[in-house]
Amino acid sequence: MTLSTGRHKIITMTKKNNTAPHHHGNLREALINAGLELLETGGTQALTLRKCAALAGVSHAAPANHFNGLISLKVAIMARGHFMFTEAMQQANAQAETSPWNQLNATCEAYITFARTHKTLFHLMFQSGCEELEGADKQSMSENQQACEASYGTLQQVCLPFEHTGNNALNTETMVWSLVHGYAMLFADKDCAMQDVPEFSEILPRLKLK
Repeated sequence: MTLSTGRHKIITMTKKNNTAPHHHGNLREALINAGLELLETGGTQALTLRKCAALAGVSHAAPANHFNGLISLKVAIMARGHFMFTEAMQQANAQAETSPWNQLNATCEAYITFARTHKTLFHLMFQSGCEELEGADKQSMSENQQACEASYGTLQQVCLPFEHTGNNALNTETMVWSLVHGYAMLFADKDCAMQDVPEFSEILPRLKLK
């Protein structure tokens, strides 16, 4: 199975060679890749240090050289998720027409598509509270902070061209983010969504941004 993450390439694992080392000298990266694959195939309950080590082809003790526990690996995976998320929104933005509305709508549609394509990862990225992250190592926390700022900054940029409620850009960003994130969380799974839910592109104009 191969997962595409834009700039970040996840190593392909096969039954034929799943006992061979896959880290090629970068074990931390390989463990993050393995964690992403486990999330995609088995959900959060499948994510353990031992399973990541096995998938990366190293001993079960090897992750301790890079992570002080499972929480640090989870935070590193969250950071990778936010970088993937940012790339998806930026790519959609680059392919859209240059009008502010088209840029905003394309970014929001990419936001929703990412949530639907990477449901388990998306929930991990946004539903892990601060208390749950206590004890994570500094490197993982720093990476996640930078990645979160990058993903929010992408949405922030496409809100800038509009007039802001009360002359406050934060008000506009918050309205857009609340709308797109709420839609993504409620309707991430199309099969389970309510019937006759309007497309996001039909809802966004109701914010009446100018």
